[in-house]
Formats: sequence, structure tokens, C-alpha cells
Amino acid sequence: MTLPLQKPVALFDYLAMDNASLQRSEYVSGYIHAMTGGTMRHNRISGNVFRALANRLDGGPCQVFINDMKLHVQATNSVYYPDVFVYCGSSTANDERVAQDASLVVEVLSDSTASIDRREKLAAYQKLPGLRAYWIVSQTEQRVEVFTRAAEAGSLGGWRATAYTVGESIPNAALDDAPLALSSVYAGTDIAG
Repeated sequence: MTLPLQKPVALFDYLAMDNASLQRSEYVSGYIHAMTGGTMRHNRISGNVFRALANRLDGGPCQVFINDMKLHVQATNSVYYPDVFVYCGSSTANDERVAQDASLVVEVLSDSTASIDRREKLAAYQKLPGLRAYWIVSQTEQRVEVFTRAAEAGSLGGWRATAYTVGESIPNAALDDAPLALSSVYAGTDIAG
């Protein structure tokens, strides 16, 4: 049995459908993609990152969001639900359902999303004008790949990629200079080691 081809949907129509739906979906160049549920480990890692960032940003000009907040990447006509992201457009949360930019985006890998997070989302997020870093967090080992906007032109078209593993800390130059220990990212999981 073949499935019928999906017809492109306008961004406004997608937003109206997604806001009324109990299930989340992402929007990529006119096409809607249903999202799968996460694991306890995935949720715990996302929560740990959120908590660490929220504690650092409390009282400052930026806000941190988790799971249910949409991020619009205008340059690729896409809307994603990042696991965690930092928005520095306003220090006060409002009734908006979609942020238009981010300083930091964090995606926790899963088997079903790993290739999308590494290719499609990496390319899209790098087009956000305010993005300073994108973290790809493994949920099978203590490993975080950090893509930072390079001050000098060069590697990866102005982006630098660095991987951090067991016992290391992520230098959090995207927000402040205080490093984030990988052990705190994986605390409470079976790979906390």
C-alpha cells in the first residue's frame, strides 16, 4: 500500500493546526513532520541542561525554554521544537508561542532524530542571526558536540566544532564564561558514570 503524498502547507496554517493539536509536529519548508515521544533518559538530560542554564540566566536579559516552545528559522522556512534553547530577545516571558531567534540551541539525540539533528537542524540553526552555539547531546554516552560561531572566518563556514566527553566541561562562551560540567548534564541517568 502506498501512502498519499503530502501537500505543502502554509506556515500560518501549520501554526494554527499545531497550536490546536495535542501532538507536536515540526514544519520544514511547507511540510509537517510528526514528532515521537522521548525516553526518561532523554527527558532527564534535557531537564538537567535546562536547569543549569536557567539558574545561570535568572535575573538576566535572556530566557531559557524547554520542549514545548517553538523556534522559527525564517531563512529555511522551518519551525522546530528544540529540546532546550536560550532566547535573548526579551527578559520577560509573554504569550507568544514561537520565538524568532535563539542564542543557544540544544538537541538531545535519539535514534530516530540523530541524522536530522546533525544535518538538517544544524544547517538550519546556523542560519539564525543571533545563534552563538548549537549543542548536540548524546543520550547513549557522555558526549556533547558543540558548534560555536567562530570569530574568524574558517572552519565549517565560520563555525567551529568541538566534542566534549567524560570528565570534561563545556566552556559556555555562548552565554557566559562559566563552564558546564558534563557530569551535571548526565546527572541522574544510567550513564552518569
